[in-house]
Amino acid sequence: MGELKNCPSCGNLFVQAVRAVCPECHRAEEERFQKVYTHVRKSKHRQSTILEVTEATGVSEEDIFRYIREGRLNLAQLPNFSYPCEGCGEPIRERRLCRSCTSRISSGLEAEEKQKQWEARQIKDTRATYRAWE
Repeated sequence: MGELKNCPSCGNLFVQAVRAVCPECHRAEEERFQKVYTHVRKSKHRQSTILEVTEATGVSEEDIFRYIREGRLNLAQLPNFSYPCEGCGEPIRERRLCRSCTSRISSGLEAEEKQKQWEARQIKDTRATYRAWE
């Protein structure tokens, strides 16, 4: 059974079962998606940028970015489309983060793991010294 909630888009009360928005907002969202999808399906518009599609359809860039992230728009057919990296905002065409942000995060995780290993050795060495005096 669904939960009674307020729609985050319009504020109306609705029973949330599958979707996070009310049926009216979902319908409006689907209409916006169809405008974009219909526009970029035409071969003459496949070379368009997101800004050009936004101007032609009236659908916001953020909505188009969301369609890409959700996998509803396939960038293989749209060579001039990109969306911002969630870390730095750099234009990317796949994943959620650009290479430099991925590398930065990986380096940070590796450094933290080395720090934990070092601290674990220090604790182990301290215990060994303490036991030697017993």
